[in-house]
Amino acid sequence: MRRITLARVFVLALVFGSLSSATALAAKKDHPQPRTAKQKVDVPLDKIRVSDGDTMVIDWAEGDRERVRVLGIDTPEIAHEGHFLTEDQPHGQEAREFATKLFAQAKQIQLLRADQTDTYGRTLGFFFLDGKNYSPMVLRARLAYETVSHYGDNGFPEEAAECLEAAKEAQKQGELDFEQPYLFRRMMREREEAAKAPKSQRPSKAPKADKDEKSEGGGR
Repeated sequence: MRRITLARVFVLALVFGSLSSATALAAKKDHPQPRTAKQKVDVPLDKIRVSDGDTMVIDWAEGDRERVRVLGIDTPEIAHEGHFLTEDQPHGQEAREFATKLFAQAKQIQLLRADQTDTYGRTLGFFFLDGKNYSPMVLRARLAYETVSHYGDNGFPEEAAECLEAAKEAQKQGELDFEQPYLFRRMMREREEAAKAPKSQRPSKAPKADKDEKSEGGGR
């Protein structure tokens, strides 16, 4: 039998360890951002539109559309045609109008993308309007919950810290007068599923939402 030296064992351990580390890293980085990330890019003013308070759509060119989920905030929902969100959450339209006004007034719009997209393929990023981070503006207006505490800083510690500080300032005025959007999304999803189920299988009462659950595409 061939004798395996300690040196050989050490080399094999290093190789195996490197492969294991690479596999672990790949598992964490499974939604890479294909566009320019980690640096601000200018967005043409006439190419962007507001979908709701925390989602923007950029039409860079024909057939090249980018949906952006704004980091650091979760704003109340609005109804979407053909979607389980069939009605507005309280203050959802107000958050959308707030965003629409700010983006329309901006003379410069920049996007700072994270290096990963979300599971729906949407860009995750911060918008800067005339150099100012949009997310803290929404938080100070009391039209969003901060999401940094749940999702972390997504590689942007300075911008995330701004969001936490803005949320703290807003909290001094009391609790927000709308529920966490993820709870609203869950309620609407359960309502849709209950309506589709055969009458004999419909629950008599919907279960309470888990406060730790962040579901349905929101929340970054």
